[in-house]
Amino acid sequence: MSGLYFEELEPELTIKHAVTRTVTETDNLLFTTLTMNVQPLHLDAEFAKDSMYGERIVNSVFTLGVVVGIPVQETTLGTTLGNLGFEEIAFPAPVLIGDTLRVETEILSRRESKSRPDTGIVRFEHRGFNQNDKLVCRVQRSGLMLKKPAEVAVS
Repeated sequence: MSGLYFEELEPELTIKHAVTRTVTETDNLLFTTLTMNVQPLHLDAEFAKDSMYGERIVNSVFTLGVVVGIPVQETTLGTTLGNLGFEEIAFPAPVLIGDTLRVETEILSRRESKSRPDTGIVRFEHRGFNQNDKLVCRVQRSGLMLKKPAEVAVS
């Protein structure tokens, strides 16, 4: 497992994730149609060229998924029991087909679980930027994280 345990997720820790992701037309088309979102801003180039963006924009729920997904390997892989909630989501700028996204994660706070002594609750903020370092997504969420297992004595 490469995820971090509750005790390792110190408030104010910021991780700049090395993995990046270029968004393709296929990503946008498949995600938009799989989720039944027929918004022409995502699917119709002729419609979108007359919009304020001048071209199609990527489905924001796809953007959210990438911004929350990229950090998994370095933060929660194998050490989380799941998301407890998404508290704040913002998309200050659109993602366009061909944009390359990078993500950084900041630990906002943490507290021990009152009902599960082997877990704690961590608040994360994930920030997604495009190739021009423009913020395209910011999301705060809470996760139920495992504490480090007790060391097993070897005789």
